[in-house]
Amino acid sequence: MIDLENVSQNYGGDELLSGVSLRLAPGSFHFLTGPSGAGKTTMMKLCYGQLLPSTGSVRLFDKEVTAMDRDMVANTRRRIGVVHQDCQFLDHLTLAENVLLPLTVAGRDTGAEAQNLKDLLGWVGLGAQTHARPPQLSGGERQRAALARAVIMDPEVILADEPTGNIDWDMSLRLLQLLTELNRMGKTVLIATHDLNLIRAAKSQVAARVLRIKDRRVQLAGADL
Repeated sequence: MIDLENVSQNYGGDELLSGVSLRLAPGSFHFLTGPSGAGKTTMMKLCYGQLLPSTGSVRLFDKEVTAMDRDMVANTRRRIGVVHQDCQFLDHLTLAENVLLPLTVAGRDTGAEAQNLKDLLGWVGLGAQTHARPPQLSGGERQRAALARAVIMDPEVILADEPTGNIDWDMSLRLLQLLTELNRMGKTVLIATHDLNLIRAAKSQVAARVLRIKDRRVQLAGADL
């Protein structure tokens, strides 16, 4: 689904990632860990085509990303749901309107998605906050709303960049449960996190692989959880 082969990424002449090869297979679950500044967010951006590699090959759903035009990239990204670290909500819109934004941008009829939206907000535990504005939501509610927005178009891959970085432990476990449920539904999941306790907590819920960025390379950090 997502394949990186011998990828390097440079910033201002400095190499941040070097010789990275990685495959996210259908239905797989991965954690990506490493210290702050190691390149986890950069890896995520490479995996959904926001960044092009300095060298090497990135293939999204069997298509070379450097050969895609703008429309192809846009269509491909609709198959990938992204939970950004800072959520990136529009504060003047309601929670429901924010969650529906990917459909709006894609030109889909959001009115026809009313029941799907209701079910989705109920699934993430936000059914009562439909008309709330983002500033009225807690950190945990914002992260769950970000996950709902990421899956509103039924993507095949979920990429979550430090999704539990600003929420308490109980809410972190709730978010992990939602992500593991998506994986059981056949979604491919990649979570970038520095929280090793979160990775340990996943052991009883999902068969995951742990990848670590070290010395600009991505290494297998251990056996399957």
